Amino acid sequence: MPAEENHQALVAAPNPGAWRSLCTSTVAQASSRTQGEDVRVEGAFPVTMLPGDGVGPELMHAVKEVFKAASVPVEFQEHHLSEVQNMASEEKLEQVLSSMKENKVAIIGKIHTPMEYKGELASYDMRLRRKLDLFANVVHVKSLPGYKTRHNNLDLVIIREQTEGEYSSLEHESARGVIECLKIVTRTKSQRIAKFAFDYATKKGRGKVTAVHKANIMKLGDGLFLQCCEEVAELYPKIKFEKMIIDNCCMQLVQNPYQFDVLVMPNLYGNIIDNLAAGLVGGAGVVPGESYSAEYAVFETGARHPFAQAVGRNIANPTAMLLSASNMLRHLNLEHHSNMIAEAVKKVIKVGKVRTRDMGGYSTTTDFIKSVIGHLHPYGG
Repeated sequence: MPAEENHQALVAAPNPGAWRSLCTSTVAQASSRTQGEDVRVEGAFPVTMLPGDGVGPELMHAVKEVFKAASVPVEFQEHHLSEVQNMASEEKLEQVLSSMKENKVAIIGKIHTPMEYKGELASYDMRLRRKLDLFANVVHVKSLPGYKTRHNNLDLVIIREQTEGEYSSLEHESARGVIECLKIVTRTKSQRIAKFAFDYATKKGRGKVTAVHKANIMKLGDGLFLQCCEEVAELYPKIKFEKMIIDNCCMQLVQNPYQFDVLVMPNLYGNIIDNLAAGLVGGAGVVPGESYSAEYAVFETGARHPFAQAVGRNIANPTAMLLSASNMLRHLNLEHHSNMIAEAVKKVIKVGKVRTRDMGGYSTTTDFIKSVIGHLHPYGG
């Protein structure tokens, strides 16, 4: 399916042609070829790569190694932006933005945000997402066959608004010892994320959307978000709509996660639920994620952790980043390569002989990469 058809319904873009920019002539040519001909596409797809902090560079190395072995026609334009490695500046941020605006597609690692206040409240990670208007974060939490966890056969999607809410970076000391932190909720952005969630459910053949909120306490802020979800829900009579208070949602996810299908929520709740849900299927190392604006698509891990304690030890789990890279290839209409890599990763996990420490094994990152590469060729020859 062409990228335009696959994604235009998922975003309430003010410009109906916004997603068309993803369909460059190269993409259009690739989509008209058969799966077997993807390998022979002349001219690679340019993709911005931002390794980030912690094990990010090691995970990106895994992606590059697997892409090379699979002959994926993608050319990475690598940039480095880090607040903890003194590689962050306005100039570097503009370079990254320029690359992402030109390529429209990026794959990024976690850009770690220091807790110390150094005169700027908004982190580079947040500023990047705001400048690109990456309003919708999508995390597909799905059990991996062959890897048993407390709950198996899970399949749910968390959709998070990530440009406002509690992460608005509007804080000040109104009096000595008194800090005010503003949570911003707007009708426009609440409606936009609600529409995205219902369009996603419709496009993916899912039957229910649950709006997660705390409107019983934050009657105006979360009340507006919930009202927008209810209004949008009326436009989708075939999709069941439910609402649930955030604290109850956390308990229900642990007790009976099978009741959920698509969940939509404001910024902070989404951050928490992303991590909670990732823990249900194996942790941060196995869940991919992605963020969308009307024009751009950014692929990343579903639970954003730098995993700094693992740096240089060759123990990081590349599963989440490889699955995210596979999703990126599907977004680029490289279905053959996307399926090849995703199936190879899942086969390694299902066989169970090569597992990193977070999955209860003793294999290194290098072992996992080699095993994935070994499983690439039986898929497509």
